[in-house]
Amino acid sequence: MHALFSLQSPPDVQASVLPAGCVVALTADHRHFDSDHEHATRAEAARRLAMLRGVGFRGEFKRTLPCEAPTYFVPSDTLTGDAADALGITDEHDLFGGVVPHPFVGTKVITHPLVYQSAAKPKGWNPAFAKRVAGSVLRGYSAFSQDEALIAGKRVLDHGNARVKPACATGGRGQTVVRNVAALEHCIGQMREDELRTHGVVIEENLGEPVVTLSVGQVQVAGLRASYHGVQRMTRNNHGHMVYGGSDLTLVRGGFDALLALDLAPNVRLAIEQSRTYHEAAEECFPGFYASRINYDVAQGLSPGGEPRSGVLEQSWRLGGATGAEIAGLESFRDRPDCRQVWASCFEVHGTQQAPPGATVYFRGNDKVAGELVKYTVVSEMRTDAHAS
Repeated sequence: MHALFSLQSPPDVQASVLPAGCVVALTADHRHFDSDHEHATRAEAARRLAMLRGVGFRGEFKRTLPCEAPTYFVPSDTLTGDAADALGITDEHDLFGGVVPHPFVGTKVITHPLVYQSAAKPKGWNPAFAKRVAGSVLRGYSAFSQDEALIAGKRVLDHGNARVKPACATGGRGQTVVRNVAALEHCIGQMREDELRTHGVVIEENLGEPVVTLSVGQVQVAGLRASYHGVQRMTRNNHGHMVYGGSDLTLVRGGFDALLALDLAPNVRLAIEQSRTYHEAAEECFPGFYASRINYDVAQGLSPGGEPRSGVLEQSWRLGGATGAEIAGLESFRDRPDCRQVWASCFEVHGTQQAPPGATVYFRGNDKVAGELVKYTVVSEMRTDAHAS
């Protein structure tokens, strides 16, 4: 995750007026999630969310437009409370995403404790969160200075290799695996102190391959709620790098209790329980947090000592890679009142491959940075009340 959007001054007023209750896409931070394919994907997601809500989609939000009634926002990033207030957002029914009381709450640094009680920390830091989630995350620490990052890294290295994760990086970018103190010192030495003070860094145990990353989440729109578990896929991009390639989700109508009522493999059940613990801790420890879209990445693999390990890596309280499949599940539940379970997959395919017939295409074209890319979603199966076990 990275620095969150926060309005600093009253936005410009445009001449037109937004119709009552309409949906708009919002580029919350023009430094991130601002590529061609991200804009197109966000717009298509917002259009489909507008259809779910039974209102019109008015395109990209241009600062602030006066509106006849509260507008529904689809932002590119988690919003801070001041930004939400300035936009007229009051609760989870006003946006697809989440709102946090302080910028750091929307980043991975909340996952782990500090190296000691008096360590550097941002305003609003709550040590109770790390204590609540200790059994649901991997071994690790968060730090907001070079000296404390070195202490954290050495503690993790006592148990095996360590992964250094800048708090503002997304999708695994910018992470470094260090195997000894010299490599740790070099890595931390490259970081700017002002960046560390503002955003922090996470240093976490590095699981041995193979590592499976599960996704657990929940979305609610227009009175519909879907919860899911799934697995992420990797793919090779046009530059030869391994990147996120999509997710395969199993969605159910309802909350986490409905999800846990399924016949689940033990590791999947554990991932769901850990994600629920993480979510409930965020609600309890950070007043002012709320979200209509939550997603938790859970890594499962082996510790350096060979023991099975499972833990939430970080949260996503914004439009994400799995959102196409999430919306497909909500659409299925809207169209089929007897539908209780949906299997949906989203794909990000680099190159000139076409989407299959019947797929919902979110982007197809030549992105200036990513190159040729197609992003699409398919629903493979639905289960109704008549098929419930």
